[in-house]
Amino acid sequence: MGRGTKTTKKPAAESTAYDESKIKTLSSLEHIRLRSGMYIGRLGDGSNQDDGIYILLKEVIDNSVDEFIMGHGSTIDITIQGNRLSVRDYGRGIPLGKIVECVSVINTGAKYNTEVFQFSVGLNGVGTKAVNALSEDFMVQAFREGKYARADFSRGNQKDEKKGKSQEKTGTLISFVPDPEIFPDYRFNLEFIEERLWNYAYLNSGLTLRLKVLDENGKTLTAEEHESSGTKKNGWQVFHSEKGLQDLLEREVGDELLYNISYYKAQHLEFAFTHGQSYGETHWSFVNGQFTSDGGTHLSAFREGLLKGVNDFYQKSYSGVDVREGIVASVAVKLESPVFESQTKNKLGNTEIRSWIVQETREAVADFLHKNKTAAKRIQDKIINNEKLRKELNVVRKEAKEAAKKIALKIPNLKDCKYHLGDKKRGEESTIFITEGKSASGSMVSCRDVYTQAIFSLRGKIQNMFGRSQAAIYKNEELYNMMMALGIENGIEGLRYARIVISTDADHDGFHIRNLLLTFFLSFFEDLVVQERVYILETPLFRVRNKQETRYCYNLKERDEALKAIRNPEVTRFKGLGEISPNEFGQFIGEDIRLLKVNIRTIKGLHETMDFYMGKNTPDRKSYIMQNLLDVSD
Repeated sequence: MGRGTKTTKKPAAESTAYDESKIKTLSSLEHIRLRSGMYIGRLGDGSNQDDGIYILLKEVIDNSVDEFIMGHGSTIDITIQGNRLSVRDYGRGIPLGKIVECVSVINTGAKYNTEVFQFSVGLNGVGTKAVNALSEDFMVQAFREGKYARADFSRGNQKDEKKGKSQEKTGTLISFVPDPEIFPDYRFNLEFIEERLWNYAYLNSGLTLRLKVLDENGKTLTAEEHESSGTKKNGWQVFHSEKGLQDLLEREVGDELLYNISYYKAQHLEFAFTHGQSYGETHWSFVNGQFTSDGGTHLSAFREGLLKGVNDFYQKSYSGVDVREGIVASVAVKLESPVFESQTKNKLGNTEIRSWIVQETREAVADFLHKNKTAAKRIQDKIINNEKLRKELNVVRKEAKEAAKKIALKIPNLKDCKYHLGDKKRGEESTIFITEGKSASGSMVSCRDVYTQAIFSLRGKIQNMFGRSQAAIYKNEELYNMMMALGIENGIEGLRYARIVISTDADHDGFHIRNLLLTFFLSFFEDLVVQERVYILETPLFRVRNKQETRYCYNLKERDEALKAIRNPEVTRFKGLGEISPNEFGQFIGEDIRLLKVNIRTIKGLHETMDFYMGKNTPDRKSYIMQNLLDVSD
């Protein structure tokens, strides 16, 4: 402050005045824009399948699927042109005099009338309203009895409304462009959209969904210009299923089955299951077409009913662990009033449905076993083998625990955090970094958030666990300690951290360790990957700086851009995580953390893929490596 200047401190009461002028009343759509996360969950840029731009599409398609469920319209057309998404159904069409209210006024719609919509997901009445509010451009058009009505909006504000005659088939068309103010720098991942369309097809036997991708001029892109998992017909990619959840399992598991899939479908409950060669349990659960990634009462009731049905048939008292080990199943329920434990509907909370799902599943499973003697024999053989392996594993497990007690009272090489998965306070933030040696973890230990970030240090390369038995984990001290640190010894239900982050150097050894860890998780704890708990930490390869500015670059392109932007730069190449100082490293595991999610599109063929890369050396793999070697001399 210069000499002679004087500052006057504003009285606290004046700066924090709380009177009528501070009270604001927002319209419903303004509130959606201000608190968008309350309505659609995460925002994101389209790199995650749960990002908001896909939730907007889901909300629109849900309405069209609800029409199909009520017996109106068996085809839904989805088109993508740049950032514009359009959904056209051939259902009853929104009543022409109500199209504005149905997409702009909260708690307006027919889904509160169970005579019109019995099994809808969007019972909160904000689906298309949220799409309208969060779109830069939004258009709704309804066709009924040779007439049409159309309304146009921008960010929830109505721009135009038209009515007139039309030759179009009865139904509804909604077209929108997600608002870049809400979703900056977003782009659509077609793979995520196709996966969602397949789920709609599996859950609604007989429904046809068609997807068309257009360029900016409206020309249909060819198969060579973009890949699709749907059948192509007249420029449309077609998603259709006649056998519902049975088709889902056949697509996901393929030929890795012990017996033919058991399939059951009734008015409110549908499920399919079989056993495969993998460890643990793999489930897909749905409520009114909504994928519930965290399960809920419908899934737990199905698991209980399955166990009771098996024990009824064999007149045994097999344990649930032995019956369900290696199972692959999908279950879907239809409810008039679903209660979810979060706005994003990841977990069902209805407790009153448990008894009838248990009983219906129990009877259906016993009936399947009576009618399928070959499957019944193979299931029993599987259960007996699981029981034998479990008892052998318990012996090894006991020996490993005794050995661990002699080594230390706590898990070696683990720097734990305060909060863990399941804790109400910050539990979902809990993260464990698996690092490559103590030198690599040194920088992280001093700059981590001790409340939510734990670190487990490996002592180098771990053992390749492909093709090994689960008992081998207990004979390997390092893998045993890591498993105990994660809390997954008795299954992933005991997982202590919301995220498992593999943090290795960006060199050949680091990549090898990364592959060994992924092989370990996919071999024995596949559900961790299926539930999207496993990530890879991205750290900068280069630091480009001068006295005025510093930039951290994660690839060659970013480095070259930094070299052009910074005068007389000094360039540092980070060969390992241990070379990054604690003062620098804090930002790379803080708010600006870059994580690459590990996921698998389908478990079908996973064993063969792992065998090729991580199995015994073969001429085929040697030939593949030689043909795909890159010159990394730079």
